[in-house]
Amino acid sequence: MTRVPILMYHSVTDRPNPLTAPLAVRPGDFAEQMAYLADRRFTPMTMSGLVAALNQGNVPPRPIVVTFDDGYADFHEHALPVLERHGFPATVFLTSGWVADAGPDAAGRPLDRMLSWSQAREAAQAGIEIGGHSHSHPQLDQLPDAELRQELRRNKALLEDKIGQPVATMAYPYGYSSARVRREVYKAGYFAACAVNNAVAADRHDLLAIPRLTVGRHTTAERFRRAVEGSAVPMIYLRERLLTKGYAIVRRTRYGMRRVMGHV
Repeated sequence: MTRVPILMYHSVTDRPNPLTAPLAVRPGDFAEQMAYLADRRFTPMTMSGLVAALNQGNVPPRPIVVTFDDGYADFHEHALPVLERHGFPATVFLTSGWVADAGPDAAGRPLDRMLSWSQAREAAQAGIEIGGHSHSHPQLDQLPDAELRQELRRNKALLEDKIGQPVATMAYPYGYSSARVRREVYKAGYFAACAVNNAVAADRHDLLAIPRLTVGRHTTAERFRRAVEGSAVPMIYLRERLLTKGYAIVRRTRYGMRRVMGHV
């Protein structure tokens, strides 16, 4: 069985705001983490590159995927130079309505300074895959069907138009999805989608619900090492996994009640 750690980052900054602080990684820590991957001879891949390799049966030794959600401006300032120094590809899942110069397409409430379209294009030209992350960053599993389709398809269309490259992978905002959401993701033209789940991905996983490992403010060097090496990962993320399972029940119940009340 092929096992691949897929890392989920958000902001990379020494000065996060309160909304992004728990998931913000210090630039120095990020540089050390990428140096560890290089020293240990991991093979970083994009999300779409990994899926293609799995489909073709030619996954390289020690594969790993580095992903970033939302599209914060500090990715361009702090993360991209480190990735380029090591020659590492990565995947940025971009919320199109949050882009700094989204203009009439602006939607939702960005949590911090965001990438501009030109910075996203520059990253793509440097080997960074741009993936989808919805248009306005809603809880997709709580949306009515028509709004869900609009969120997914508008995001994909805008990204492909502004970046000038096909967009084939996406990540669920907040990590939330459902069978209904995954069906719409597939219909929108995505062949792979990332959740969170805090587990090491394996070739047995549903390609529309690929698990990732959270890297945040309090990820120590030892915790990072154990996560990427696959050492007792369920225990490392035990609290997060229990919370995820419990909240999934709450969310299914909430959506069912809204359907009964005719709100979706």
